[in-house]
Amino acid sequence: MRHDFSPGRLVAGVALMIAAVVYFGDAGGAWDTPWFVIIPLVCGGLFLAAAVGTITRAIRLKRRRSA
Repeated sequence: MRHDFSPGRLVAGVALMIAAVVYFGDAGGAWDTPWFVIIPLVCGGLFLAAAVGTITRAIRLKRRRSA
């Protein structure tokens, strides 16, 4: 079964992985991250993922209508 590529989900995954790396680096003692850094990182990543998903959907709908 073939699935469509979802760039919005890719962006969300990458943003959450970056947040996890920042969190685990702080927890492991590799660096010191203030507590308030994770919230904008996660929210910004999810907002960017929503924007990419919306743009992708608009492009796909436009292609279907023209075909």
